[in-house]
Amino acid sequence: MRFELVKPQFVPPLDEGFRPAVLANRAFQAKVAVMPGGGVPLVLGLERADGIISRFQTRVLPDDHPDATANLPYVERLVKFLLWQRGAWKVYVGGSSVVADHLAEVYSADGARRFDYHFMGEQVYQHPFTVVGCAADKVPAANEVEKRQALGRHLDGQRIGFDLGASDLKISAVVDGEPIFSDEIVWEPVQQQDPDYHYQRITAALKLAASKLDRVDAIGGSSAGVYVDNRPMVASLFRGIPSERYDEVRNMFLRIRDELGLPLEVINDGDVTALAGSMSLEDNGVLGIAMGSSEAVGYVALDGNITGWLNELAFAPIDYQDNGAVDEWSGDKGVGAMYFSQQAVFRLAPKVGIELPDGETNATKLKYVQRYLEDGHPGARQIWETMGCYLGYALAHYADFYDLRHVLILGRCTSGQGGPIMLETAQHVLQGEFPALAAAINLQLPDEKSRRVGQSIAAASLPRL
Repeated sequence: MRFELVKPQFVPPLDEGFRPAVLANRAFQAKVAVMPGGGVPLVLGLERADGIISRFQTRVLPDDHPDATANLPYVERLVKFLLWQRGAWKVYVGGSSVVADHLAEVYSADGARRFDYHFMGEQVYQHPFTVVGCAADKVPAANEVEKRQALGRHLDGQRIGFDLGASDLKISAVVDGEPIFSDEIVWEPVQQQDPDYHYQRITAALKLAASKLDRVDAIGGSSAGVYVDNRPMVASLFRGIPSERYDEVRNMFLRIRDELGLPLEVINDGDVTALAGSMSLEDNGVLGIAMGSSEAVGYVALDGNITGWLNELAFAPIDYQDNGAVDEWSGDKGVGAMYFSQQAVFRLAPKVGIELPDGETNATKLKYVQRYLEDGHPGARQIWETMGCYLGYALAHYADFYDLRHVLILGRCTSGQGGPIMLETAQHVLQGEFPALAAAINLQLPDEKSRRVGQSIAAASLPRL
């Protein structure tokens, strides 16, 4: 027995080598299930901030099985997904010392996944990243549900909502759930090296919104990046800040909260997008996937709460092929950012004879390719059909880790005809390979009601008065 990569029933038009993670994982589990005893349990525990533990259980071959090496790629890719879905600085591996030793080597300072080692340990959770091998029954119990707190949906009072983007800062004044003022303020955060630039621009925007209200009861905001307790541990908006001054940014929102003396909550923009979708749909179990410069994801659980997970699925693998697209930042292949963003469009365009213009911004390049699609170029259509195939199989994979009722796809890559083409193709994949899942989830582009509720209202609703 080996860890087998499975050819999909629906092959992406521009990527014949695509080997979906979901098919490989399910094939492995099916083979383990028919072994004598059905394999052995492997329990993964992921510890993140404040001692919060998340658990995931699967089954693998016993360490002494002659084919036990098949466990290693299966569990490594599984851990990679869980790290970026849920977050962790410590990973407990219960039930296999061989797997634990392998993961400790791979996720080490000099290992193949050294990016994840440094990112999760030093940058996000500020602890040395650690892999702990133990017996399956010694993995700590999960405690994340009881520590989860309701966040958002508070529409009472006079509030400010903001969203920090790479090119503009959106600000809104909201009274009892209705926006009475909004503005988009142009800024250039990425190349700034002085933290005071961010502080001054954000506080000026808050003062502008406050001037439209009789009083301010609370402030809520969203931004790309990894946020822990209102602190941006890592965020692309602040990548120009020197490391020796990054604490000024990391504590910026705590400073603003204390100076204003108001309830203030800031979280990842993907979670706010999912919250906005949940509020407009009046239902929970919502996964929002924004396809822009990267893949941004947010999730609202079945109980209506935001989980506290990272949901950074841009770095979570969905393609296991040996020649999968490589993410230049993390150095890993087959991860979501290369399949659900403008990076995917740029990677696929030359395959259909569309050469990207030199010297233009990425936003201009994306519009350039989208014009081919709107003009009926058959190759351009294949780009979005390929992404739709990716999406269908990725959603089946995501459904093994999330309880889903609704999936919203949005972002620049879904503009124009691209979104409907992706949606139709993904639904075709789900109905053909995963019919039960196709019947269970509602996959859609945001409707007019979702757009009316908007990110600013959802962000403003974050703090409880």
